[in-house]
Amino acid sequence: MTDYVTRAGLQVDPALAEFVEGEIVAPLGHDGDGFWQGFAAIVAEFAPRNHALLARRDDLQAKIDAWHIERRGKLHDAAAYRAFLQEIGYLVAEPDAFTIATQNVDPEIATMAGPQLVVPVLNARFLLNAANARWGSLYDAFYGTDALEDAPAAKIAGYDPDRGAAVIKAGRAFLDEAVPLKSGSWADLALTDGAIPIADDRQYVGQTDKGRMFRNNGLHIEVIFDADSPIGKTDKAGIADILLESALTAIVDLEDSVAAVDAEDKLAAYRNWLGVIRGDLQESFEKGGKTLTRKLAGDKRVFLTEGSERELPGRSLLFVRNVGHLMTNPAILLSDGSQIPEGIMDAVITSAIGAHDVRGLGQYSNSREGSIYIVKPKMHGPEECGFTNDLFDAVEDLLELPRHTVKVGVMDEERRTSANLGACIHAVKDRIVFINTGFLDRTGDEIHTSMQAGPMVRKGAMKSSAWLAAYEARNVGIGLRHGLSGKAQIGKGMWAAPDLMGQMMREKIGHLKAGANTAWVPSPTAATLHALHYHRTDVFEVQKGLGDVPGLDTLLTIPLAEGVNWSEAEVREELDNNAQGLLGYVVRWIDAGVGCSKVPDIHDVGLMEDRATLRISSQHMANWLLHGVCTQDQVMDALKRMAAKVDEQNAGDPDYQPMAGNWDGIAFSAACDLVFKGAQQPSGYTEPLLHQYRLAKKASC
Repeated sequence: MTDYVTRAGLQVDPALAEFVEGEIVAPLGHDGDGFWQGFAAIVAEFAPRNHALLARRDDLQAKIDAWHIERRGKLHDAAAYRAFLQEIGYLVAEPDAFTIATQNVDPEIATMAGPQLVVPVLNARFLLNAANARWGSLYDAFYGTDALEDAPAAKIAGYDPDRGAAVIKAGRAFLDEAVPLKSGSWADLALTDGAIPIADDRQYVGQTDKGRMFRNNGLHIEVIFDADSPIGKTDKAGIADILLESALTAIVDLEDSVAAVDAEDKLAAYRNWLGVIRGDLQESFEKGGKTLTRKLAGDKRVFLTEGSERELPGRSLLFVRNVGHLMTNPAILLSDGSQIPEGIMDAVITSAIGAHDVRGLGQYSNSREGSIYIVKPKMHGPEECGFTNDLFDAVEDLLELPRHTVKVGVMDEERRTSANLGACIHAVKDRIVFINTGFLDRTGDEIHTSMQAGPMVRKGAMKSSAWLAAYEARNVGIGLRHGLSGKAQIGKGMWAAPDLMGQMMREKIGHLKAGANTAWVPSPTAATLHALHYHRTDVFEVQKGLGDVPGLDTLLTIPLAEGVNWSEAEVREELDNNAQGLLGYVVRWIDAGVGCSKVPDIHDVGLMEDRATLRISSQHMANWLLHGVCTQDQVMDALKRMAAKVDEQNAGDPDYQPMAGNWDGIAFSAACDLVFKGAQQPSGYTEPLLHQYRLAKKASC
């Protein structure tokens, strides 16, 4: 039992209170008592509103469930369905024509296009790697992955000259494409101290400590010359590497990729966020028998042609993703003994940490425009976006920040937000800097919203469904309609397979061709490779030529499996796929507190998974169970067989606790509840059950 300390009527975990007062508030020059009084006033105003919004979700869902139950067995009437959604207020009127008015947005978000990373805040090493992923070695990315699918595999340990030659050839081909010479090829360039004869002199930026800096499609390319290096001494031009400006932005995640359930976890999260903002976060680890220390990279100096110099950012511009409106946390208790809405706590504390950057208190600058960037997930419709806007107003007042210092990224991952996206953007039109799409969460909500309508198509078939195509196109089109191009990011979701870079290079360019000026990648290496797509495609030109926005009726098409009679083998295959993905992630979340890692799928392909994979898998099984596609015994059989498979996949981990045979174990019990109680979970979310079982696991240790 935590012994709380009292602050302005709030009961606060003592370690958290000490951290907030000593490391956040005091350096800002704020009075501790005044801060807590203001914090308490925000909670008093916004906690009841938060609760009312959640009740509104439940009320809408109950009405939708009842509508479908009443019409069960009848053909779906799309016109009547849309009229019903308008009648209950699920659909709202489109706002009059408007353009977002966000000001003081950094170019990495507004006018540049490039990859984006999402990194769990609780893993300091990963966090530093992501922040430093602004620049990446193209040679390393080519050499260490399957991106060059025709290149010979390395046959010896260390450096294989044959594979290295293929990498260098590919690097030169990229330079010919991105920064062409006046004549000839970069492959024929000889060692020179003079000017490199590029076709367009405007692409030359200047010299660096190690080479020359160029620019293409707004992204920088540093060619490293070092004739004494192991690579450079074999190269007639002395080129040792090609560094690409890669992850322009990174989202430091307090939500789906972390397991943070109490004050201890939240304190660790806030401390790491403060560390990267303050610039002093470090992490030491063992590698190859040596102790290495990771810290933030400095900026890059470029000596310009006119004799002056400038600095280019050495780190990704950082967002911080807060949690949504649903969960509460025991780190702070309200006067009635209830837990604080976690999203309100995140808004205040992460913004206060961000204020250190605005006030210039860090070793490095994050936002050169004086903004704080917060991604807000899992909002349902414009009312909830308006609530976030008001909350951020109050936080700015508490911290004495100019209005709209705190910017917001709206994740378009809930059905009511997709269906009312224009109105959602309008609710935050003076602070919005980001919208994006996400297949897993959005599909989970698609299933849950229409849970009672009938059995859904198989999970794989969702990717070719009419609603999903409309969702992806509408996100871009509606964003462009309201002026996001040149002012904000329009993003696309994650490439989940970090070991399949060749396939990523073939497929992920589709995100750019669809008009997205950023997209998520699973690693710094993937960011460097994905950056190649932005050199080849001018997204802002693509955006100018995009066509009409798909209509709302297509988005509202429910992906029902009407008239389908699956074989027993097909049902078993689908259940196995869902059960394996569910268990593979849950066991790490519950037992190890790991919210994001490379989890093998049923085919042993490693996928970077976060909590969204649980939502789609558990909701899909719950839907089939509800409508009699499968039985509870079939689901349990799949879970038990896949538990054994997951145990085998984790056999090399000495800390892993097997699930098979331990059917009353905490992790396996959590997975079962996610399915068998899935239809009753709020919006199909997995957090309430995950938090319950993770707290039980921590208490048992």
